[in-house]
Amino acid sequence: MPEFLHTRIRIGDIDRTVAFYEPLGFRVTKRTDKSPAGNQLVFLEIPGNAHRLELCYSPDYMPEVPEDLMHTAIGYPDLVAKCDELEKLGYEIWPADWRTTLPSGRKMAFVTDPDGYEVELLERA
Repeated sequence: MPEFLHTRIRIGDIDRTVAFYEPLGFRVTKRTDKSPAGNQLVFLEIPGNAHRLELCYSPDYMPEVPEDLMHTAIGYPDLVAKCDELEKLGYEIWPADWRTTLPSGRKMAFVTDPDGYEVELLERA
């Protein structure tokens, strides 16, 4: 049976992007200074998850991510607490009124990474 291993995104700065994803629950599992194609790669994981996020940096390629091109999604048991924590770290949670527009049921919000990729934050029981 096939296994879904990772998703790769192009980024403009490895350290900045890793620093963005760490408070979301990711940790670095592998770092390669030069892939066969000449790129710098960093693999991130959320402990307990098999799927990885591959960050790909090349100094001759600057990403321009169109709005709403794609997004990743992460589930948290208490989304309000997680968003409070992220806001204290300077993250902009959107839409700005997410707390009032989704007062009951499963909550969701978004953050945007430094290169423009959207990350959906979902409340998971």
